[in-house]
Amino acid sequence: MARKRKRKSRRRQEGRKILELIPQYHIESGEDKPVTAARNYIASLEIEPPAVLVVKRNEHTTDRYFWAEKGLFGAQYVEENHFLFPSLQSIDLQEWEGDKAVVAAATH
Repeated sequence: MARKRKRKSRRRQEGRKILELIPQYHIESGEDKPVTAARNYIASLEIEPPAVLVVKRNEHTTDRYFWAEKGLFGAQYVEENHFLFPSLQSIDLQEWEGDKAVVAAATH
């Protein structure tokens, strides 16, 4: 019996595309928990939001976090609720052509 494919949420897909346009930092957690490693990395480099941190927990597992003005959030939550984050609202996705994005930053 064939398995039914899981439906991909349009809202989450749009959020994922927006997060792809933001600077990404790849780090390893080492002895720390992934969130602690991400917070320490942000503090040490004084990273300005918005940013995405990809923390490698072990050789098989990575955790993704979004660094916003109000703190550190799980990337999946941000993908689903990207409209709640002011720093992401300024990114306007006008058109997607395959994997290539045409982006315009809104000025307020």
